Amino acid sequence: METAISSGLGSSTADCIPTEPSAPSVAPSLTYSDSSDDQEEPQRAIQSRHRRASTRLIAQNAQDIRRITGETTAEYVGRCCGGGCCLVKSRRPELEWETVPLPDNDAFRSLGLRIGEIPAVLTNVCDLPEQIVHFKSIPRPTKAASPVDSAVSFDGGAKSTLGELETLSLDSQPTIDDVDTSIQPPRFVKPHPPYNVYAARIHNTRELTKPGAEKRTYHFDIDITDYPEEEDCDWKVGGAIGVMAPNCQTVVEDVLDALLVPRFQREKPVLMKTTQGRWPTVWGDDKPRELVTTRRDLLTWCTDLQSYPPTKPFLRLLAEYATADNEKKILNYLCSAEGQGVFCDFRTGPHVSISQLLHAFPSSHPPMDQFLSCTQALMPRFYSLSNDPHESFQTRDNKQHRLIEIAVTVHETNDWKRGCRTGIGSGFFERQAQKFLAAKRAGEKSPAIYIPMFKGLMANPLAKQFNTDGPMLLIGAGVGIAPFRGFVQRRLKQANCANKVWVLQGIRDSLVDEIYSGEWGVHEDEVKRVVQSRRGEGRYVQEEVQNQADLVWYIINSVDGRVFVCGSSKGMGEGVEDALIEVAMAKGNLGREEAAKFWQLKKEAGQYIAETW
Repeated sequence: METAISSGLGSSTADCIPTEPSAPSVAPSLTYSDSSDDQEEPQRAIQSRHRRASTRLIAQNAQDIRRITGETTAEYVGRCCGGGCCLVKSRRPELEWETVPLPDNDAFRSLGLRIGEIPAVLTNVCDLPEQIVHFKSIPRPTKAASPVDSAVSFDGGAKSTLGELETLSLDSQPTIDDVDTSIQPPRFVKPHPPYNVYAARIHNTRELTKPGAEKRTYHFDIDITDYPEEEDCDWKVGGAIGVMAPNCQTVVEDVLDALLVPRFQREKPVLMKTTQGRWPTVWGDDKPRELVTTRRDLLTWCTDLQSYPPTKPFLRLLAEYATADNEKKILNYLCSAEGQGVFCDFRTGPHVSISQLLHAFPSSHPPMDQFLSCTQALMPRFYSLSNDPHESFQTRDNKQHRLIEIAVTVHETNDWKRGCRTGIGSGFFERQAQKFLAAKRAGEKSPAIYIPMFKGLMANPLAKQFNTDGPMLLIGAGVGIAPFRGFVQRRLKQANCANKVWVLQGIRDSLVDEIYSGEWGVHEDEVKRVVQSRRGEGRYVQEEVQNQADLVWYIINSVDGRVFVCGSSKGMGEGVEDALIEVAMAKGNLGREEAAKFWQLKKEAGQYIAETW
């Protein structure tokens, strides 16, 4: 019995998974809309184009803010920057104000701080942050030289005091992990229990985009032949891997220089003790720790130097150790009640790197252990597989190698020194790709370039909801289309899934940034529709969703039908969600609120899966 969707509020969304029609039905094919570039029939009257979702007005008052964020405006401001900045007057006449010379350097000017006069007396300056990281010298063993490796940890049970360490014999000294920290983090950096980081070798890499593309995207074939099998988690289509991407060594060296860490100390083993927290692990327990490492490894693998906005505790630490009066005054001002408005603009503006702050206030050189006490942990980055991991094998060195494939788009932001800087994860992948390609050009057959990764998130929504025989519509833009390539490869090999998968791919210009063109398997032209936003009339993938309304409605109302969306939440994600609501309104004769509820029920039933960032 076919499911009827009426305009009544009760019956339209009561059953979110209708039954398959008893009579055979023919699935709509991908159609060519009137706005297609290659449409030869006369075009209909061109309707006024909606603004792109990323520029659509979504909030006009406090009630809208609460509806969207689930918080009151006061709660939202408090979470964002410390609270109350919008209520603090920028200048109170009863205060005595003074002019403070601004630091004369490019790094400070790049911060864009709008500071005129500063109150002579500041109130509510935040306290100096608690020091939770301490460095101690390693007691010299009685029968051997000091350890030289940087990845050794003490027994996690009882705490060892320095006095106890001094009395240890050579045989009772902690064993040193044999880890090459140039290619993977120390063993104490546990990414996700029970998984360990594995240095996987790059089998091959290539740039998917062409010169002139707005963003660069790279493809990687990663060799997992020797990945530890004891970890009970299989590779799945649509799954993801975690990557422990290190900070760029140029950035690490720059921070070490700014902190005035002597060069002989940077690789020298040091005993680090923490009093609380999970750092320098990622998902470890909140407890005190003692371990041996090096200052360079802590900055390279454990400390995020550019992803987070500045915090008041960090600025307060810089103020404490600033020797220049004007720098100390400005930093304390940003940490005070009077400077709350300036701090809010500073924090919510473009991301400021740690190196940028240290160069902006060059007279401040806090001790590195106190510096580490108020920085953020370096977290893993996750990347979806772009292939069927059970089918990808290559032969190298007379041996069959099992491969996984991923695609990475390089994220870039403005930088005060080099013009632009890449994201930690995407920048690391681009550096590894360039090293690999340079080695290939130099004549190396199998360059030894590694990716420190771990298996995980094989049960994320894209992987968990894939195993079904029903029809499937895959909607993505940019690198968000990459995981769908594995879906299509698997589908086209299954006889019972023939003619049951369709792809809507949004790109800017097919000449420079259409990734994986011709790599989807047989009948690619029949299952994939490419929408270009920078060529021809310029359309976005959300517009094509509405043009394919018949296909969308057929799939979502079929038994085990699935609609997947993957890509950036800004613009594409919001626009596709709105387009799906429009389809439900038109095809189901529903009101807007009822159509939104329809898709929410489909999401709860696992038929509508959106993975956006």
